Amino acid sequence: MSIYGEVYLIPVWLDDESPAVIPQYVVESVKKCSVFFVENERSARRFLKNLWKEIVIDEHQWFTIHKTEAEQKMIFVNKLKQGTTIGIISEAGCPGIADPGQILVAAAHEIGARVNPLVGPSAIILALMASGMNGQSFQFVGYLPVEQTQRIKIIKELELESKKKHCTQVFIETPYRNNQLIETVLKTCNGGTRFCIAADLTGQAQFIKTKTILEWKEKIPDLHKKPAMFCLIAE
Repeated sequence: MSIYGEVYLIPVWLDDESPAVIPQYVVESVKKCSVFFVENERSARRFLKNLWKEIVIDEHQWFTIHKTEAEQKMIFVNKLKQGTTIGIISEAGCPGIADPGQILVAAAHEIGARVNPLVGPSAIILALMASGMNGQSFQFVGYLPVEQTQRIKIIKELELESKKKHCTQVFIETPYRNNQLIETVLKTCNGGTRFCIAADLTGQAQFIKTKTILEWKEKIPDLHKKPAMFCLIAE
């Protein structure tokens, strides 16, 4: 049995109006935590207050993951060695999956502390599930380059790899650059390549459609400032 404290990886809803996606057992795990390491303290406090109405926010300690990572890691490890139960919270979705937290989780493993991932929404998995594309062979490649020449080069490489391996390529973009990304994909990829756009996942305005590149060109959606995931497969 570990002599150290435990770590809970606490999922956050993707849409503020869809709290039901968080299972009740997450609340019970939150109640065990006295310290939170978070991506954004303000939004994390608001999330926990909505999740657990009775929480007394100021009775907990708060640390921001991105601030001086080496120092935060040292504090994190010391807290675990003192037997503290810690929660890690990202801005949305699951910590450590396209969100910060993995450095702290790695540190917990290094000293032998118990790590507990909790069930919650992951935009990556939800988009893949709904895409109708290969769910056995896929890769999440994160954000594509912003510079246009590099972006086109990467998209071509991803499409070629997808065709060669029958692999689904999953990627993301900053919401205010969604439309530019879609435009580049439609101009770069072959007409028969399938492209899934999944926006506002779990929300009231959820939009998920998979079409060929040629079909998308007939009517291009406006996703400016909407959180979205993209899947691509060339067959």
